[in-house]
Amino acid sequence: MFASSETPIIGTILLVAFGILGWGFYRARPFGKLGILAWLQSVVLMTPWLLFFGLFAAGIYLNIVGILFLVVASAGLYIYLGRQLRAAGQDAILKQRATERLAADTTPEGNTAPVTAELQIEVLSIPEADLSAIKGIFGLDTFFATETIAYQEGAIFKGNLRGEPQEVHNRLSANLQERLGEQYRLFLVENTDGKPVVIVLPSRNDPRPTTAGQKAFAGILLIATIATCLETAGLLLNFDLFANPAKFTQALPIGLGIFVILIAHEIGHWVLARRYQVRLGWPFFLPAVQIGSFGSITRFESLLPNRTALFDISLAGPAAGGIVSLVMLIVGLLLSHPGSLFQLPNQFFQGSILVGSLARVVLGSALQSSLVNVHPLVIIGWLGLVITALNLMPAGALDGGRIVQAIYGRTTAKRATFATLVLLALVSLGNTLAMYWAIVILLLQRDLERPSLNEISEPDDARAALGLLALFLMIATLLPLTPGLAGRLGIG
Repeated sequence: MFASSETPIIGTILLVAFGILGWGFYRARPFGKLGILAWLQSVVLMTPWLLFFGLFAAGIYLNIVGILFLVVASAGLYIYLGRQLRAAGQDAILKQRATERLAADTTPEGNTAPVTAELQIEVLSIPEADLSAIKGIFGLDTFFATETIAYQEGAIFKGNLRGEPQEVHNRLSANLQERLGEQYRLFLVENTDGKPVVIVLPSRNDPRPTTAGQKAFAGILLIATIATCLETAGLLLNFDLFANPAKFTQALPIGLGIFVILIAHEIGHWVLARRYQVRLGWPFFLPAVQIGSFGSITRFESLLPNRTALFDISLAGPAAGGIVSLVMLIVGLLLSHPGSLFQLPNQFFQGSILVGSLARVVLGSALQSSLVNVHPLVIIGWLGLVITALNLMPAGALDGGRIVQAIYGRTTAKRATFATLVLLALVSLGNTLAMYWAIVILLLQRDLERPSLNEISEPDDARAALGLLALFLMIATLLPLTPGLAGRLGIG
């Protein structure tokens, strides 16, 4: 039987879950088979979360094997449904093309070309010679342009996509470069009505490289972050390094460990960016005395080829930093013994579902003592996981926000950003760290990343599953254990 205090929690989880799923089904049903398959994918994505946290609230603890089974099963079902969805989508495209061809065959001759395209040439910013060259890149087997509309310093070309989006974009971009060199950039995006359109803009609108002043500021932030990492280490060792600089050597190992995790994060971004030939700006580290650093802000200095590149580059940083942090944490737990440098109250391990669960597996009954002896690597790894989890929050231009934008699109990313800021505002009423992070996002990182050159092609299902796992680990890192559940797990 469940405790009476937990019954409202379980009821609330079930009510909210079924409400969201019911509303999704209501919205998906008018779209037929495609809508139902897309809805089933959302069900598969939500099920592990609901089962894990619902069972947790009910006092049922899943070990690491059970958690991995949930994630793997969910990923497998998501990939299977994705294949079914793409197959159904291809059928729908073929039917639409057949309908369009039939309509074209039955339309009186002379009425097929829209008049508005020629009338709007006069208000376009693109020179007429360039516009003529741009129109020449389109064709029946790539993108059949039917209308030209002025947009900023370039133009929008409406029409019909006649092939796989990435292949069409590659061919159009190559044709454009062959005719006009590097003067223009071609974007393949969805219009407000959900139909593909081509946008051509001058290359002078490309992202700007980091200026000398910005590099100098990045250097100042780097020095400040090194200082706060060392200060955090000093506070963990019960002294203020700024007031006792002579104890620098004592703080150095822990401070260096925190900074190594930050560097691993940046190396992850850099390696994948180099693979996609994307330039990254200098990282602007965010110093924070509480945990050493909030991570960094890293700008893209070139346009991204597609949403897959956005996903891979964004995930690579947290993956590298998170793996290094997790290894440090596990090694530290294995090295912990009576007489270790740190003695932590057992309630300390209630601050994170992930860390508490791993500590319970490795340390066992030692967590029942009032003070738990732990190796310094436990503290360093834990701080690294917190820094990684904060950057995985699905908001704005954070790594988590970019991941959501890459997988689900800009509309969902905007909603996720709003929801994250609201949640942080509520949590900040009792947690100063959440308040600081909410301010950082609101002032520096709330805007989404600019669209990719090919904004239509989505990352594959395996990447969507990896994104799900990353968000799952983020929540498991930041969400604390309830005292009752911690007691049942033998923590405290």
